[in-house]
Amino acid sequence: MLTDAILAFLHFLAIFVLITLMAAEAVALRPDLTPATVRRLSLYDLFYFLSAALALATGLLRLFYGAKGADFYLHNPWFHAKMGVFVLIALCSLPPTFAIARWRKQARRLPDYVPPPSEIKAARRWVMIESHLVILLPLCAVMMARGIGAR
Repeated sequence: MLTDAILAFLHFLAIFVLITLMAAEAVALRPDLTPATVRRLSLYDLFYFLSAALALATGLLRLFYGAKGADFYLHNPWFHAKMGVFVLIALCSLPPTFAIARWRKQARRLPDYVPPPSEIKAARRWVMIESHLVILLPLCAVMMARGIGAR
């Protein structure tokens, strides 16, 4: 029972950090981006990736070592929906991640580098899509946790 509680806490913590970093990226990705913000975005994106990896890892640990057991989750369509949404969000995070990596490389060569407004707008659009999709995760989680739709 303690293991399940600790895993749940770590899972929720990773998710809250992930959402905070997603919001930070959305706020930072503005037309008035400064060179310092480009560097800060790199850190946000790195920690975003790490928090997503931790959320996935703790989720998998809950699946196999949590109180409900893998059988509870694997036969629940909401579990599969939640995993699908998570993968979709991960795929949506790739374009801004690649853009931020390009910007970081440019900023190393040119200290005053600021990406063009069109690239900033495109990266922000992807982050906003992610932020709208993330709303579906708690819906899937509560339906799954209550066994709705399970066989």
